[in-house]
Amino acid sequence: MATDDQAPWGRVDETGTVFVRDATGERAVGQYPDGTPEEALAYFERKFTELAGQVTLLEQRAKRGAPAADIAKTVQSLMTTVATANAVGNLAALTTRLEALGGTVTELTEKQSEEAKAAVASALAEREALVVEAEKLAAADPAKAQWKQVGAAIDDIFARWQKHQQDGPRLPKTESNELWKRFRAARATIDQHRKAFFAELDNSHKDARARKQELVGKAEALVAKGADAIPAYRALLDDWKLSGRAGKKLDDALWAKFKAAGDAIYAAKSEVDARENVEFEGNLEAKLALLAEAEPLLTETDRTRAKETLLGIQRRWDAIGKVPRDKVKTVEDRLRRVEAAVKKLDEEHWQRNNPEKQARSQGLASQLHDAIERLERELAEAQATGDAKKVKDAQEALDARKIWLDALR
Repeated sequence: MATDDQAPWGRVDETGTVFVRDATGERAVGQYPDGTPEEALAYFERKFTELAGQVTLLEQRAKRGAPAADIAKTVQSLMTTVATANAVGNLAALTTRLEALGGTVTELTEKQSEEAKAAVASALAEREALVVEAEKLAAADPAKAQWKQVGAAIDDIFARWQKHQQDGPRLPKTESNELWKRFRAARATIDQHRKAFFAELDNSHKDARARKQELVGKAEALVAKGADAIPAYRALLDDWKLSGRAGKKLDDALWAKFKAAGDAIYAAKSEVDARENVEFEGNLEAKLALLAEAEPLLTETDRTRAKETLLGIQRRWDAIGKVPRDKVKTVEDRLRRVEAAVKKLDEEHWQRNNPEKQARSQGLASQLHDAIERLERELAEAQATGDAKKVKDAQEALDARKIWLDALR
């Protein structure tokens, strides 16, 4: 038969009934008829240990900040279980721990409520930042927008909106709806601007396409005229540059046709130039021979002979005709140098024999001679009187007049 000191929190009677002790006495928790009293107590103590483990686990969850509502619900369930538990152990201590958890739940509820409010406020600010970002895009000048980048930007903002909605806390319905209305309005504005832009661009492309197709037709019609069509083709090219864009693919295709016509026209010009160059090679040889005859005039000093010789060369030069295009500047520059040298001879002769200049020189020379004679008399008088200052002034004035007279000779 079991005794009262079998265990501190329970006992087993002679019938195998197990009792647990509590503040009010004891109560039966079950029977274990097929084992010893020790085995019977151990069985019901293990049940207490399992129950205590549940309380410990709940305490740990509360410390980690588990949802207060879940903690409160579990506390209530365990309180009921402990009160009627078929287990042997300090059930009163478990009840005390559960009651302490009740106070913790209150604190946890308040803390989590504040945290929830802060999280909602932060989420509202983040959501509004996305709205402001979208509204900024919507407010930009549509004429200056790069629509590929704008489209990518608004898509990125919307993706962030969806992720925030999925991962963030639930927002108050009123504020959430208001933010969504603003975001949706910004997206609608961007979409309207984009559609209007591309509609206008499409019309512009249609007009440009029509103009360029017309220019291609005119250019292709010029091909039959060959090299003579170059001025007309250049005028068409100026019109092409002013005709606007028809869209990249169409632009490239139309330009290929327009350029092909131009290439054909310039190819005809190249053929003409090639034929002319063969003919003009003989002219070049003739003009080079004339240059050999003309260039000695660069050192000629007889103006009359130089002018007569150059005049004959110029007549024969003009009669020869054109030279190859790439040689024109070279031979013309050499003849220009000869012409400039002969012209200089003529100008120098004129400067020396200009009647007006000669008359002016003679008049000035006469005046200088008179001044020199006067200054020589003044110098002699000053020397006779021994006036050093007058000697100095007279000598300086006399020297200056003589220099001027030498310059006129």
